[in-house]
Amino acid sequence: MRAVDRVISHRLDSSVPLVGQVSHYIIASGGKRLRPSLLLMVCGALGYRGDQRFNLAAVVEFIHTATLLHDDVVDASTLRRGRATANEAFGNPASVLVGDFLYTRAFQMMVDAGEMRIMQILAEATNIIAEGEVQQLINMHDPSLDEAGYLRVIRSKTAKLFEASARLGAVLARSTPAVEDACATYGQALGTAFQVIDDVLDYDGDAAEMGKNLGDDLREGKTTLPLIIAMQRGTPPQRDALRHAIENGAPSPDRLAEIVSIVRATGAMDATREAAAAEAMRAMHAIGMLPSNPYTEGLLQLAAQLLQRRA
Repeated sequence: MRAVDRVISHRLDSSVPLVGQVSHYIIASGGKRLRPSLLLMVCGALGYRGDQRFNLAAVVEFIHTATLLHDDVVDASTLRRGRATANEAFGNPASVLVGDFLYTRAFQMMVDAGEMRIMQILAEATNIIAEGEVQQLINMHDPSLDEAGYLRVIRSKTAKLFEASARLGAVLARSTPAVEDACATYGQALGTAFQVIDDVLDYDGDAAEMGKNLGDDLREGKTTLPLIIAMQRGTPPQRDALRHAIENGAPSPDRLAEIVSIVRATGAMDATREAAAAEAMRAMHAIGMLPSNPYTEGLLQLAAQLLQRRA
């Protein structure tokens, strides 16, 4: 990851000072760096040691960072990773335009790999992520959204870049199509589990540890899995309260506490964690054909530990 950070620092260079300022602001704010780590771990598991793994790990981090910049503008978010979002610090126009810079810089870096297959994977992933963002926008304030519709969005919006990161590691290692598909399945399942747990933590996390406000999804009108399950299991009065909160968003602290109470009382929190556990198991099963080594063991541990995250 230190090698990846050196690539990131070098490729953030721009003749326009504001570009570097905003880019460094959001990238230096931390984050889990799961996507680049995933790419590096798959490369390690499959025996690839070339420098392109550092370049492509930086590419997926740039794409992810660009989506964060745009997401925070769309959601009017003010807090991420424990400090002001870039749009809060620099304004919406700067955030959108620097997000565009990161996307285009990522595509410049893809060309360095010199492989059309890599370009194809990342171009498709970026396009599907954009479609997922638009579909999420359409789904806002919709209390009728079901689990299938919810999963379609998160597998496009969040899991797709996990999937692409894992697949790229296999492509760099010149793996067979079967191994490549297994790695992609692992990434998709891991990314899905990550987002499902993230949606649980919006109601059951530690705001200080998470670095964002609890209840943000509901304030923005997002119908996530805990709400979907609670809507299915709740009494008519509970469903009415949930429907009103989803349709109107921005609940008061008292109303938010009521919604959290309903989600817990209906068992929706536990059911959502069980859904995440099923995805984590799917991820672990997918990489059964990978060689046995410390990197593969790390991939298994990553899926298992994901279920324990509190931030």
